[in-house]
Amino acid sequence: MPDTMFMKERMLITGGHALQGTVHISGGKNTAVAVIPATLLCDEPCTIENLPDISDVHALVDILCSLGAKVDYEPNRFMTVDPRPAEGWQVSYRDSQRLRASYYLLGALLGRRGQAEVYQPGGCEIGSRPIDQHLKGFRMLGANVEQMGGRIKAKADVLTGTDVVFDCVSVGATINVMLAAAKAHGTTIIYNAAKEPHVVDLANFLNSMGARVKGAGTDVIRIFGRDYLHGANYTVIPDQIETGTLMIAAAATHGDVELTGCIPTHMEALSAKLLEMGARVTESDDTLRVRGTLCGYRGVNIKTQVYPGFPTDSQAAVMAMLSVAHGTSVMIENIFENRYRHVRELCRLGADIMTEGKVAVIKGVETLTGACVCAADLRAGTALAVAGLAAQGSTTIENVCLIDRGWQDMEEKLRSLGADIRRES
Repeated sequence: MPDTMFMKERMLITGGHALQGTVHISGGKNTAVAVIPATLLCDEPCTIENLPDISDVHALVDILCSLGAKVDYEPNRFMTVDPRPAEGWQVSYRDSQRLRASYYLLGALLGRRGQAEVYQPGGCEIGSRPIDQHLKGFRMLGANVEQMGGRIKAKADVLTGTDVVFDCVSVGATINVMLAAAKAHGTTIIYNAAKEPHVVDLANFLNSMGARVKGAGTDVIRIFGRDYLHGANYTVIPDQIETGTLMIAAAATHGDVELTGCIPTHMEALSAKLLEMGARVTESDDTLRVRGTLCGYRGVNIKTQVYPGFPTDSQAAVMAMLSVAHGTSVMIENIFENRYRHVRELCRLGADIMTEGKVAVIKGVETLTGACVCAADLRAGTALAVAGLAAQGSTTIENVCLIDRGWQDMEEKLRSLGADIRRES
């Protein structure tokens, strides 16, 4: 999938239609971009199912092939990776820039080859997102790490298990150290580890190949290094961002939507806030049903937190919904310092939002009105889609290529629920 394929495309939404019906959730982006690099650690072919058909996945396929791996990928079905021919250890500047998760190749290639070279990653611009904790972890395992002109080089004659204590909770650093440690000599213990579901899913994938990872989902993870990892078949978990956005869209449009193939326990923080606002949320084993109300929603205060707290990935979309809630809401963004880039665009639609630092104050207005807006990143793009669905009139979203990074078939899924949405060049 060419990076520029959708650069000149825009999304057109005519709002005012309540979303109704049933929709199935695609596989998780955040799991996919960790599990695919992890296949390089395997000593046999392995197969991954339920991968989302998104541009980040296509970029990783290209990177694996450039390293010499054999990849058989049928979108919406499976991906089989045979890493045995892969002799490469350098990821080009162009490929590094195609997605944020390119930095996972550092941990995977260190574990496989004992050396790696990756440029500073690209992806959505939502803050500095330094990788100092990643590099600290590699050094603790015995790697020599150098940074020169945006290029990161890591090399180790032997990776040796040790205690790694993160200064702050970092999902990316937790995953990267897990990858490098999976084939290190001895035991690695990560303290202050991230607890996110995709961290747990990566651990389960590694264990399915014969690795020994314990404690994932807690703040202490133990990785017992293995010399050999066998092939495996694995199915990734459903996408939390897609689940959350559709939950919010259902409520914001006063609709009634059943989401199948999801994991309700992963969405508890968001479900609690939607209930507090006045929506109705019910759940079963792998299904969530969200029903809106015509009586209007209550403003609420939200602080984004690391999992299991309120997810930063849902902050933008829920802000769109709070823009038309009764009263004043306060949002505090504790994860990324640059994740209010959607605010200006929401204000173009008529929202009344003021920001200062990590605090946003949202004064509810009676209605939003369609306008031309531009997505600054994936989450901002989905927030503008939610706002456009709830607004009166027509909304045009530019730069929709950023939405394609992480959401498979967005328009098709929304159209199946009754939305008036389409693309045009």
